[in-house]
Amino acid sequence: QVQLVESGGGLVQPGGSLRLSCAASGSIFSIHAMAWYCQAPGKQRELVAVITTGGSTHYAESVKGRFTISRDNAKNTVYLQMNSLKPEDTAVYYCNSAPALDTWGQGTQVTVSS
Repeated sequence: QVQLVESGGGLVQPGGSLRLSCAASGSIFSIHAMAWYCQAPGKQRELVAVITTGGSTHYAESVKGRFTISRDNAKNTVYLQMNSLKPEDTAVYYCNSAPALDTWGQGTQVTVSS
């Protein structure tokens, strides 16, 4: 059974930083690229960043240079370091494989506001 548990969100001022974590079940973590997605109110869920099993990374244009995705294979955990946060980064952030499976976690809310 696939399990995805996101954590680390919160309220931060513009320009601040957050580090998100996602604990994933080993059944998907070991064989899939992993990704972070976000969904802002009234918008569709969109891809933020991807990391392959080999460690290659890809980012949405809107977060390049500000966000860094990483993975710890020993802990089945994927991270998203978010720096220089902007109000438009406000969303619920989810992790999943890439491409995404049908099962999603509860997500973690990131709110960027002064």
